[in-house]
Parts: sequence; C-alpha cells; structure tokens
Amino acid sequence: MSQDPESDHFLKIYRTQAAAYHHMIAAEDVDGNLLPALQTAVSLGGKRVLDLGSGTGRIPILLDGIAGQVIGLDLQLAMLAESRHLRDSKRRHWELVCANMPNLPFARAAFEVAVSGWAIGHTCSWSPQDWPARVDGILAEMSRVTSPGGALIVIETLGTGVDYPHAPTQALSRYYQQLETRWGFQRQVVQTDYQFDSPATAAASTAFFFGPALGKKIRANSWARVPEWTGVWHRQV
Repeated sequence: MSQDPESDHFLKIYRTQAAAYHHMIAAEDVDGNLLPALQTAVSLGGKRVLDLGSGTGRIPILLDGIAGQVIGLDLQLAMLAESRHLRDSKRRHWELVCANMPNLPFARAAFEVAVSGWAIGHTCSWSPQDWPARVDGILAEMSRVTSPGGALIVIETLGTGVDYPHAPTQALSRYYQQLETRWGFQRQVVQTDYQFDSPATAAASTAFFFGPALGKKIRANSWARVPEWTGVWHRQV
C-alpha cells in the first residue's frame, strides 16, 4: 500500500511556498553548467520539449529561445501560477499544462525531447512500497510521447552541501540504478552550486527547503557559495 504524500514536507512547499522556492533555485547553478550538460546529452535547438514536473519553470527558463517549443507540465497549481508569473513578467514563451506525470495528456510521439527535472525522485518517498513500478510507468509515458530518435532526460540531485556527488538516500540510489540498468540511461555529473550574497542569506534561503541541518552547516562553514551536485541521465528513444 502506498504512503499518502499529503503530509510530505516538499509537497507542502510546492503548494504554499512557490515564490520562496523559486527565489532559492534562482541562485542555483552559478557557473551555468547545467545547460551545456543538457546540450551534450541531446541537441535542443528548435526541438519540441515537454518538461514534466516543471515547477516554477526552471527548465523552461533555461531552454527559452533555444528549443522550438517548451511545455511545462505540473500537478501543483501554485507552482504553475509562479511559472506563469515569471513567464509573463519576462515576456517569455513557454506553455503550461496541469496534469499528472503517470497520465500524460498528449498523443504518441508529440515531442522530440521529454525531460523531468528533480521530480520523479519524489516517488521514492511518496510511494515507498511500489515506487519502482511507478517510476517505470512514468518513464514509459515519457517514452510514449517522445518520437523515435528523440531523447529522454532525467535530472536529479546528487547532494546539496556535500563534498562529493552521491545519492542522498538509499532509495534514490536504487532509483538511479534503475535508470541505468533497467532503462539504459547514461549519467553525467554536474556541479550546480548555489551562490548567495552572504552565509546568512544562504542559510535563510535554503534551510526552509533542505532543513535546519543544512542551515547550520552553511553557517559553520561560512558558505555564501553552497556546494551542490546534480545528475543528468539521458537516453535515446
């Protein structure tokens, strides 16, 4: 039986603190390493891209002006509202859809690239009993809506406030192994550090999401730049 995710810490943030969440991630990837990693995985110029679990628009912001079309899909209305606000205020052009990742409202082969950033991994905690099957279902849907010869990209955390990249939990380690052994994804490791104007700002801006232990570590190390590692997994359809 699956665990009810309603009390989940991250889900509460996605539903009620979308603006604070985006303020935090706006400081991420200070060296701009993520986009080159994506472009190494697949050519994105002019492509039709679906972003699953799009949140406040991190991937659409990154790909706007590069991809031919970007649709950001998310189930949380607050995250979509923040993404819409950012899009309209910056006069950007991505589209937004409210839907669930396991049941995508698109035709077969509708996109050339399907990407999911920092989203599928939540399945490991929201459905601890059957998450491998649920992950398979999401990846199958991503494959269905991607045209032959297209690409799937999955982006997940390899640790925040740590010295070297590794899966933060045992479940995430098993999930990453599933991507690589069962689905044939190849992994890149990318350094995506946060940069704030001071350690105090860094602690205040991240602790609400990552927890007080990270805030304490930031203050102890006087980090204005908070180390972070990200995995980019990709495979051809």
